[in-house]
Amino acid sequence: MVEVKTVTGNNRVRWCSPFLNNTKNPPKLEANMWVSLFNPLTDFCYDEAILLCQNSEREWVIWIPDHGEAKITIEEFCLMA
Repeated sequence: MVEVKTVTGNNRVRWCSPFLNNTKNPPKLEANMWVSLFNPLTDFCYDEAILLCQNSEREWVIWIPDHGEAKITIEEFCLMA
């Protein structure tokens, strides 16, 4: 996996792919999009999740397989290509 650094104050979600990370108009986040988590919530859960709903401008409710629901900020994930 390619490491992506988050820029403070930037409201854009980054793509995990270096090619897609350079796009000027990334797609808008929507429910049912799969994302890759930078830091899985536990050592035993997946590092991928599906977006369920937006909780605030910077926070989303996600579902992680074999773990359940969680809330994360846009700095904690990137969109999967």
